[in-house]
Amino acid sequence: MYFKGSVEVAEKVWEALFEAGKEFNISPAGLGCRDSLRLEMGYCLYGNDIDETTKTLEAGLGWITKLKKGDFIGREALLKLKEEGVQRKLVPLVFQDRAFPRKGYEIKKNGVAIGKITSGTVSPIVEKPIALGYIKSEFANLDETVEVVIRGKGVLAKITKLPFIGK
Repeated sequence: MYFKGSVEVAEKVWEALFEAGKEFNISPAGLGCRDSLRLEMGYCLYGNDIDETTKTLEAGLGWITKLKKGDFIGREALLKLKEEGVQRKLVPLVFQDRAFPRKGYEIKKNGVAIGKITSGTVSPIVEKPIALGYIKSEFANLDETVEVVIRGKGVLAKITKLPFIGK
């Protein structure tokens, strides 16, 4: 964000915000905090988990796509996809061992590449590494164990349900 003004004005605004929020015990939070919170809830981030190539049914967002509500651009393609089935699915992964999953890490099953991580972190709430990633649909089963290749080593992760927190 571009701020047009003096540093002194910015400091006054900062101080006023925290003074106004004192009764609510507010504290500063950056992008890392926001990213951890949205991932713990299983919320997709555009550019990571979804983009212009993503089909809502692959990302588990079929609940926001009202196929019976009337015509819209892409409806026929989605109906066909629903009938034929998706080739890949976005799955939530939880790791049992120490790891730091990151975007782009390969996901394998029995030594064969089946997908990639789209978002990952070590969750301060779950107290475990968590991630989202697209994998081939035939492997997208609850409690299925997969390997995520981190620094050349396979680290086990299990497909779970969303959200990661509140279980």
